[in-house]
Amino acid sequence: MEALRQDDPRRFGRFTALARFHEGASAVQYVARDTVSGEVALITAARPELAAVPAYRRRFQAEARTAERLAGGWVAPPLDTGEEPETPADGPEPLWTAAGYVPALPLAEAIGIAGPLDERALRILGAGIAEILSRVHAAGAVLQGLAPGTVLLASDGPRLTAFGPLGAAASAEARPGGQLSVRLGYLTPEQIEGKEVSAASDLFVLGLLLAYAATGTTPFTEGPAEEAARRIAEDEPELDAVPQALRELITDCLAKDPAARPTAGTVAAELALEGAAGLARGGWLPERLAAAVADQEARVLALEAPEETPEKAPAPVPAEAAEPDEGTAVPEPAEGTAAPEPEDARPVDAVPLDAPAPPVETSVAPAPAGSPATAGPEDARPVDAPAPQEPAAPVAAGDGDIGEDRGTTRFLNTGPRPPQSDRPTTQLSLPHELVAPPGASPAPVAQPMPPALPVAPVAPQQPGPTYGGPAPYPAAALPAGPAGSGGAGGGPMVSLPLPPAPAPVPDPAASRRTLLTIAAAAVGGLIVGGGSVAALGSGDTAVATDDKPTPKPRRTLPGQPPEPRWIYTHPASESSPLTTAVWRDKLLMVTSESQASAVDLRTGKRLWQRADGAKGQAALAAGADLVFVASPSEFLWLSPKNGKVVHRVRYTDAFGDLPGLAVGPLAGNSGPVIWFTGSHTVTVKAPKPKKGKKKGKDKEVVQAHFFAYDIVQRKELWRTPVPAGRAPGTPAYRVVVDRSADVLVRQEAAGLTAAEVKAAKGKGSIRSFDQKTGKLLWTKQYAAASPEAATGGDEDGTLYAAVGKDLQAFEADTTKPLWRVEGSDGSVFGTPLVAGPLIHTTERSQLVGAVERESGRLVWRRSTEVPGTGNAPSLTLSGSEKTLIAADAVQVTAFSAADGERLWKFQDIGSAGPKGATVSASYRTLAAGETVVVQRDRAFYAFPVA
Repeated sequence: MEALRQDDPRRFGRFTALARFHEGASAVQYVARDTVSGEVALITAARPELAAVPAYRRRFQAEARTAERLAGGWVAPPLDTGEEPETPADGPEPLWTAAGYVPALPLAEAIGIAGPLDERALRILGAGIAEILSRVHAAGAVLQGLAPGTVLLASDGPRLTAFGPLGAAASAEARPGGQLSVRLGYLTPEQIEGKEVSAASDLFVLGLLLAYAATGTTPFTEGPAEEAARRIAEDEPELDAVPQALRELITDCLAKDPAARPTAGTVAAELALEGAAGLARGGWLPERLAAAVADQEARVLALEAPEETPEKAPAPVPAEAAEPDEGTAVPEPAEGTAAPEPEDARPVDAVPLDAPAPPVETSVAPAPAGSPATAGPEDARPVDAPAPQEPAAPVAAGDGDIGEDRGTTRFLNTGPRPPQSDRPTTQLSLPHELVAPPGASPAPVAQPMPPALPVAPVAPQQPGPTYGGPAPYPAAALPAGPAGSGGAGGGPMVSLPLPPAPAPVPDPAASRRTLLTIAAAAVGGLIVGGGSVAALGSGDTAVATDDKPTPKPRRTLPGQPPEPRWIYTHPASESSPLTTAVWRDKLLMVTSESQASAVDLRTGKRLWQRADGAKGQAALAAGADLVFVASPSEFLWLSPKNGKVVHRVRYTDAFGDLPGLAVGPLAGNSGPVIWFTGSHTVTVKAPKPKKGKKKGKDKEVVQAHFFAYDIVQRKELWRTPVPAGRAPGTPAYRVVVDRSADVLVRQEAAGLTAAEVKAAKGKGSIRSFDQKTGKLLWTKQYAAASPEAATGGDEDGTLYAAVGKDLQAFEADTTKPLWRVEGSDGSVFGTPLVAGPLIHTTERSQLVGAVERESGRLVWRRSTEVPGTGNAPSLTLSGSEKTLIAADAVQVTAFSAADGERLWKFQDIGSAGPKGATVSASYRTLAAGETVVVQRDRAFYAFPVA
């Protein structure tokens, strides 16, 4: 860190800058604090000279949206972002994002302090980064954000701070003629050959990164710098200094053929089956690095806001960025250009998905006719102005291109010499409307090299070898293209490594959602299986095309989840699902605002949809051949074959004595009987006034009832008056347990009236209703269980409730305590699940377990390994009760119900809209025989389970 400079911004929205944290090629990071809340943040602010380039702004914002979608785990959650102004100011507006501050060291700095990492630390580092890559690749995107300066080492595991080529750029500069030049630190064999990057390119860079972390030097550095490109493309890496147990895996990552490299999920699983978080428990950093991280944290917390200085006037917009005349012609895109990048990574104003990408202008020789087309960025445009003869000096990161350690900087052909310009591998063109008209002669813009950053104080270092950071590959070292070295730089055309688009599929909404699985024997790293899981169905049908789909074979890893039997995507043209239910292990019933629909559980094909079932509640089996759906105005009995309405009972007919009855959520069901609440409004006339007094006003009063209804006989069994809930008046009940003589019910806390909350004095209540008559038998409270406390019960008369951080068992009829299971500090238990002699437990601390019903003895307890805390995972048992499924907002984890062995994990990256909106819905799981259906918003996956 260093003190703020005179021209540094002092404010970023609600944050006050405290110090410079890190200087990169395209942005500067600041430590900042929210002066109101005291929250410390890491601000990433674009360099002003680059923020003036619209192409840069869009790419910066696209990478910020990627970071937002990846937030959680090893990616710090975003806190705020600079808003794009509605009316442009005279100068470029600040461009910045804020993320939570995590004390951590860049990998390059850590290697300089303590030397290469040991095998355990390498496994944690590689598994953590691979888990992030898996989530990126699952969406059909490519990250290209890995570099020793973008990977940080924190006390609990690695962190990633760059989410695209801008963040990982070794140099970036605004070029004359309206171009943006970006050079990455690492190149891959396919880039050298002029081919399109892919997910496998990230794996090659991950291999380089791990080899560097293991040895302190980068592979392919030995030899003349001018032959660096040939070595990358042809030579085998020298990995003798890499730990033996990791050598084969890193060698596989560095395979020349992208198809031969492992997937990110495979790497994560082979490095740490229990997951990076699990392996890092108890600490993972060497003592020196742990001390350096702690020292950094202390210095950050001690920072005070600097004294305010007069702000500089905004820099004028360069003449090159001036808008051209309206008559400027836009050249047509060249044929053979690469597909555009994925929609979830595209700028808001990018061209449509099916539009061809325009070519990329580069500072090196163009590829000859017939050579492979390069992948062009979405926002690139052809540039009319000729490239300048002398390139401007690039803005380099950190210590620039001065490399004292020849072992790690040979690619730059550097030694003890002054910094020099390096030809950029690629240039990203400005949009054509910002390019100078033909004939204009833009003046070169020279960017001075920033001074080297001071080194922060760290723990004393013992005498030993010095390790430098890996340096970028220079464009000058690339071999000449087939046509010779006639172009500037004399190298092959290398496209700006922006994420390529996946192959188009019929449904754009479905194409933005792909399957992400996670291997976990003990907990598991993220897995993307062999490509077969990336193909999704169109809106109306699932991927399966026959009644007995056969999964494609793929490499089997311990803990890897099974191939889904099918994948179904609810059509984007319809409203999102409201409820889902399984009908007799044959149909998946989905209701939405517009209709009810049925999906075949064998194949994943949608069979029918019925508008009558719009806004319906979860479908139930009414006998052997009818589907029951409760809509807002009527009960429906539908044919499972075609959705035809067989019976219809309107509430006005069935409950004629309760005009205007509003039916609440179903409280529960047992066999053919459902329980639900309902309310209606009645007018209570004012009493007759006494002589000489005015008559009072009539009152509108809400009356509520608790109902039992037989959906096979289609008749009401009983109703009983209950207190009305919070406005609009229908209380929300949930059946805790259905016993032979009574049914135990609790009212959801959100529906309690203010008077009920006050009377309860912080305690929740359970009501008992007679099974035959509906008569209220008793109302009881259990210890200090709150109205929000999770509760469950069994038919033997035992009630289980969360009390404080513990789970307690009570005799339901007497409230006598039976046993207590201690929970985690700062956590609470979720709703338990009774299964035979066991009770499966779930906690907000992401712990799932099993205890004996009789004694409360702990049988097993495991973590889902989801970082942080949230709501307690919801639990579902497979039909055989052998597999326990835990689902939360982040992932789904499968356990062996008997002993808690972690079987697998699953994540769906979510679909993103053009403006960056992402799916944040929690996962739902439904058991159907030997299948568990995992739902997240519109996506459904059917997995076979034991």
